[in-house]
Amino acid sequence: MSTPSALVRPDGVPLAHRLGAHAVLPMARLLARLPPQHITAVLAVFRRRAVAATPGQAQAARDAVCAASLRCAGPQGCLPRSLGTALLCRLWGVWPTWCTGVRTVPPFAAHAWVEVDERPVGEGVPDDYFSRLLVVAPDRVGAAVRDTP
Repeated sequence: MSTPSALVRPDGVPLAHRLGAHAVLPMARLLARLPPQHITAVLAVFRRRAVAATPGQAQAARDAVCAASLRCAGPQGCLPRSLGTALLCRLWGVWPTWCTGVRTVPPFAAHAWVEVDERPVGEGVPDDYFSRLLVVAPDRVGAAVRDTP
């Protein structure tokens, strides 16, 4: 039995953000097919020298990715959505914390998301709803650059 549902695309996403999302989504889809250790290795290279993202920047990137791809906007699109969000942030010179893990409440389910300041971005859940298993946080060198005037 199926349940009817509708996907909601974010409104008001600037054209430049949508174009950036279209540019990074093929790479996100390729990365999503790799084993977890390869994904984290590739993301660790991409995050180098990037400044830590703000919640607004990460949310704008997530909105752009969801506006550009129905698959990413859907409930099963968490991995390409999180990868696309991180890559689009990197295109903008910033990096959120990319995470994969599981829900801490039943039923068990794996999930991938981005967060800023240890708070999931755009997920609509409490901060402790997920337990992180793999994390690619902003590079400390890039974070130090942010604090410099």
